[in-house]
Amino acid sequence: MGKASSCKQFLVWTGDSLQYKRKETTCQWEGELSLYQKKASNQLVVAVEQRNQAHLIWAVCGAGKTEILFPMIEKSIELGFRIGIATPRTDVVKELSPRLKYAFPTVSQASLYGGSRDKNSLAQLVLATTHQLIRYSHAFDVLVIDEVDAFPYTYDASLQYASMRAKKPQATTIFLSATPSVKLRNTPNLIVTKIPRRFHGKPIPLPAFQWIGNWNRHLQKGTLPEKMMRWIQLHTDKPRLIFFPSIQTLKTCSMILNELELDHGSVYSEAPNRHPVIQAFKQKRLSLLLTTTILERGVTVENLQVAVLGAEQPIFDEACLVQIAGRVGRKQEFPDGDILYWHYGITASMLKAKYHIDKMNKEGML
Repeated sequence: MGKASSCKQFLVWTGDSLQYKRKETTCQWEGELSLYQKKASNQLVVAVEQRNQAHLIWAVCGAGKTEILFPMIEKSIELGFRIGIATPRTDVVKELSPRLKYAFPTVSQASLYGGSRDKNSLAQLVLATTHQLIRYSHAFDVLVIDEVDAFPYTYDASLQYASMRAKKPQATTIFLSATPSVKLRNTPNLIVTKIPRRFHGKPIPLPAFQWIGNWNRHLQKGTLPEKMMRWIQLHTDKPRLIFFPSIQTLKTCSMILNELELDHGSVYSEAPNRHPVIQAFKQKRLSLLLTTTILERGVTVENLQVAVLGAEQPIFDEACLVQIAGRVGRKQEFPDGDILYWHYGITASMLKAKYHIDKMNKEGML
């Protein structure tokens, strides 16, 4: 939308709603859903047909949430509905956009985020960051909020208001999350469907706790902790992703790696080349990537090995640590991998995250 201020006027369309031609067999995706996915997908189709429902899909990381939406999207298009899919982060929009365009090539689509050149405001299928929902008023028959517990959506009441305003009064609302808050799960009349198993049937690798000492002192002295250096060298033939508790910590580590002449990339919210670096990492042109929590969600890389430096820091709460662990083993060909929490003292959040993952794994094996 560009810059907006309280003294600016916003115009709202009050005429008839957009009408879309009903189409059948619009989904070109030829994959097969697992039993858990089919159950959830069927319930979403019913929710769309019955309208005015609120439905939460509580699915583990790597459950295949995007594919679960495909039958629901096809049914919505068959009924002439307009669908909005909103997610808190630009990176996730860019990840999902080509998949939706491949699955529904004959459906008009728009992908909206800050800096996007896509201006198809009349598209039937809209994929957008939650900020972009401010553009819409009573526009969607079906509204999907992906990663509903993620920052900034969960902390910004204006974004939550905008999302509710963007849908029609009788719209179906679908929430997706691997780590929904207790508040959301206890919402009155909310239908909850749980998917405790990944689409390939393998469990999520359990995180290992590894004491690393006063890691901050090492960095201040211009050195990396020995265990950290050993891990980086151990997996030189695989993509490695290391999470940091702050941008400054990340930058300090990056400088040390530069001095050691170790090739790597760095991404954080203000990084000007963030998206090209992420793309290079996905395409295996870069094998070591340093990141803040900005990549805790929506990123899939084959055979990925993951570590968290300073896992005891407050920014790494239970949900964040669960999401980070969920980056590992997402591909059927590589269902395992390293997930290390390097710490200077085990926290309740670390223990809760491990318990959460273990509990879902056990439920998924029943």
